Amino acid sequence: MNELTYHREGDYLIPDLIPPEIPRIGVWGKRRREFLRKHHDGIYTGLLLSGKLNAHLEEIDRSASEMFDLLMKQYAEREGVTEELKALDQMEWVQRMYSIRERVEEVMLQEFICF
Repeated sequence: MNELTYHREGDYLIPDLIPPEIPRIGVWGKRRREFLRKHHDGIYTGLLLSGKLNAHLEEIDRSASEMFDLLMKQYAEREGVTEELKALDQMEWVQRMYSIRERVEEVMLQEFICF
C-alpha cells in the first residue's frame, strides 16, 4: 500500500493527498454508465467496487466514438451526402445529415450501450 506523506504548515502536519485521476468519459461512456445503473445494477456495482468501472466506460466511449465517426462517414457516402451538396443546398445537407445521425445513434445504442 502507498505510504502517506505529510508536510508541515505551522504547528500542523498536513497529509499530501493526491486526488484520483478524473476519468475521460464522453457521451457514450456516460450513456453506458446510466444504462448499467438503471438496468444492470449488479454489473455496475461489481465494476465500481472492483475499480474497473472507469476503465470500462473509457473503453466503451473510445470504441463507440470511433464507430460513430466511421458509420456517419459510411452512411453519408452511401446516401450521396457530400460537400458538394453542402455547398449547393445547405438545408438539404443538414436535414439529411440529421437523419443519418439519428439512425447511427440508434445503432450505437443497441451495439455499444445496451449490449
